Amino acid sequence: MDNSNNPTTAGQDSTGTAPPRVGTVVWGLIVLALAALIIVAQLGIVTLNGTYVLIGLMIGAGVALVVGGLLSARKRDNEPTTGKS
Repeated sequence: MDNSNNPTTAGQDSTGTAPPRVGTVVWGLIVLALAALIIVAQLGIVTLNGTYVLIGLMIGAGVALVVGGLLSARKRDNEPTTGKS
């Protein structure tokens, strides 16, 4: 049976694996950073100001999302097209 016209398989990557989403990676990094900061604060190594920590995390997450989106768009633009719209 020919599955070339099957709408569920058309346009999918032939390798079967999708690249990780930028947002998922960024949120994972945010959670890891928060966990590390909480551990450092509980050990008493550094005294942290919650406002500055949140501002820093938001700036870092914003930059990571913008850069990741730009890299993803650039990669998508470089992929060969099939001629279909």
